[in-house]
Amino acid sequence: MREALFAGEGAEPVGPISLDLRDAERLTLSFATNREASVAAMLAAAIVKPTAGSVLVNGFDSRIQPAACKRVAGYVPHDPLPLTRARFWELIAYRADLWAIDPKRARTLSEDLLARLAGIHEAFAYPLAAALVTSPQFLVLDRPQPSFEATIGAVAVGCAILTTRVSS
Repeated sequence: MREALFAGEGAEPVGPISLDLRDAERLTLSFATNREASVAAMLAAAIVKPTAGSVLVNGFDSRIQPAACKRVAGYVPHDPLPLTRARFWELIAYRADLWAIDPKRARTLSEDLLARLAGIHEAFAYPLAAALVTSPQFLVLDRPQPSFEATIGAVAVGCAILTTRVSS
């Protein structure tokens, strides 16, 4: 990200943010508010486009190639939608179809990820496994529980990980 700024209507702008994250690096960014942390995470994962500056995800420009950015980036929001186990498997099937992943391979990988994420509440484990099933090169975590970090790091081997926090 180079001087990336997001300015929503009627809200204080977030940024500018500049960072460069390489393979398997870990970085935590602290912000003054929950909104700033969430917007920064969504900028980094190409969920929202910058108003100014640029966001490149593995060389892909989020303004021009948003789908390519999403292909290599996984994103887990702070308050993911609650998923039942049945809805989780529907999400895995959808992501497998969307990204042309063999459905059986996606299911097997998801089962392995859930087993390795034992101890993390389903409300976070399901979206994290769904983000990791596509084998992203870059993982963005919006304000995860600090107690989950060691497990996430052990499961997301090889991924660059950006975590947002709110400073106390």
